[in-house]
Amino acid sequence: MKKQNNSALFTLITVFFFWGFFGASNGVFIPFCKTYFQLDQFQAQLVEFAFYGAYFIGALILFIWSSFSKKDILNNWGYKKGIIYGLLISAVGAFIMWPAVNGSNFGDTQVFYYVLAVLFIVGLGFALQQTAANPFAVSLGEPSTGSNRLNLAGGINSFGTAIGPLLIAVIIFGSVSLSSDEINNRIIDGELTLGPLQLLYLGVAIAFLVVAAFFYFSKNLPDGKNNEPFEPANKSKNVLISLTIVITICFGWIFYSYSSGFAENNFKNEIETVLNEKGYNVNNGEFESLTKGLEDDFFEYGDSIIDKLALERRGKVTKTEILNPIGYNKDLVPLFKLTDQEALKKATPEWVELYRLFALIFALIFTFGIIFYGYFSSSKNPDGWGALKYPQLAWGMLAIFTYVGVEVTIQSNLGELLKKDLGEGLNAIGLNVMSEAESAKYIALYWGGLMIGRWTGSLGVFNLSKMMKNILLFITPFIAFGVVISVNYLTSPISIMEIGIFSILICIQILGFYLAKDNAVKTMTIFSSLGIIAMIFGLFSDGNLALFSLLTGGLFCSIMWPCIFSLSIKGIGKYTSQGASFLVMMILGGAIIPPLQGKLADISGIQESYWVAVICFIFLLIYSIMTNKILTKQKLI
Repeated sequence: MKKQNNSALFTLITVFFFWGFFGASNGVFIPFCKTYFQLDQFQAQLVEFAFYGAYFIGALILFIWSSFSKKDILNNWGYKKGIIYGLLISAVGAFIMWPAVNGSNFGDTQVFYYVLAVLFIVGLGFALQQTAANPFAVSLGEPSTGSNRLNLAGGINSFGTAIGPLLIAVIIFGSVSLSSDEINNRIIDGELTLGPLQLLYLGVAIAFLVVAAFFYFSKNLPDGKNNEPFEPANKSKNVLISLTIVITICFGWIFYSYSSGFAENNFKNEIETVLNEKGYNVNNGEFESLTKGLEDDFFEYGDSIIDKLALERRGKVTKTEILNPIGYNKDLVPLFKLTDQEALKKATPEWVELYRLFALIFALIFTFGIIFYGYFSSSKNPDGWGALKYPQLAWGMLAIFTYVGVEVTIQSNLGELLKKDLGEGLNAIGLNVMSEAESAKYIALYWGGLMIGRWTGSLGVFNLSKMMKNILLFITPFIAFGVVISVNYLTSPISIMEIGIFSILICIQILGFYLAKDNAVKTMTIFSSLGIIAMIFGLFSDGNLALFSLLTGGLFCSIMWPCIFSLSIKGIGKYTSQGASFLVMMILGGAIIPPLQGKLADISGIQESYWVAVICFIFLLIYSIMTNKILTKQKLI
């Protein structure tokens, strides 16, 4: 029997904290970027696209590199060095944040793309860390308890997710109790800038370097190499390259559709027609001189141009109106610079929005189609497919894609949802409409649900009697919830009513654990079913029920990563490292599904967009059923 290396495991899981901290912080960072850089919901979700898309690109680069060199690069380095190199890459990205946003102001949309580049580089480092750390954790003991070790590491990861949103809110806003108007006025007055973000990333970069040094000099952490020979998988490589090309084309067209060039080609004639009808001689240059005059008279920040007639009626423009310009409607086209993002959004016809949505849906469908193509093709001729010839891995790739997508999209769109009125039921707990800072508490509570589930799921790591395990199965979730309450108490306390409601939801999760009996397949089946029910309640209800139904998504997503990961690499032997790389690539779901929901929210409304989450949980239920059949057939369960 293989002895579990606990000291090495406890050293390893330190990096899991960073992944959780950054991933959860995006939930607060996204609505802030939407306000500061004047974006629509889809554009704001590009934070997730850059961050999680880097996981796919990073793992793909590693795989292609291995294929051309005809050796497993990560295995050649060893898992330990892979983590160190990943930390160094993330440190470089974090250091770049300082010059990337230096001197930026409200409405500087171009700077937002520099921020995305920084997040992409940080994500590349995380991709290498994840590719090495997950199979490393599984290898540090018996394979049958691999999911428990990943749960323990996930518990530390989730501690980072629980405190990340609150810390980011305090660092960026200075408080978690600022209203939307207060945030808007501070941005306009220059009091709320990206300076604190620069300092945060500088500190994080230093932390990455410290942890890398800790790993390098650690004596209790083995290299973690696999001695199995490397086998190329050229067919899998071609499939993944094709997927990259299609996603690049889809998102590339969407990015172009937001550009000023696209706007000029599609909307300039319409704008000039309306201006001429209003008495402005566009052909003689009056449009340009008029807009310049408006800027000089009324604006110190950004490039927004407000309808002159509306300005004359009001006589003045308040700070809040600069953030939300008046006069933007289909009946009265405003005067604006075509590079202004808010104006472009308002002038965009419905067909463009629908085409953007169709491009995102096509990227999603193609991802599933190309993986299923590999799955069915490898079943006929396994040569050249590598790890993808194992059906449990092919289904696992799509499950990781979907799980990461739904976990991320629930919380990344939650900030926008909480800025809307969810109904009179929220008034009882003092909610109604919340700002970016005020929503941090509920985003933290969502991620706290993941920590609760992962702490509970990690009990299998320890050698416990059946009675003690059953006792701890009930106690541990509430201990974890106590940590969440304590963390929130320092910034934005959770009310007694909220504690009571969430405690009931935790009891439902505990029941799920008891029914699953530490079986990964049963756990996936139960928790995906509960996720479907919760999301449907969130869609068709309002007030407390809608809010807490969506927050419950964290509880039900909590256990899925370790279950999917351990089931996917079960029985694939020498392809474990390659399979782990494929699975990390599928974190791509966090890059595609949130923007898809964001665009659906732009078109149909933010609450209605949560149908995306329902569909994701339905697929995860299908995955659990199919994986059970596959592994039973292979006599692996």
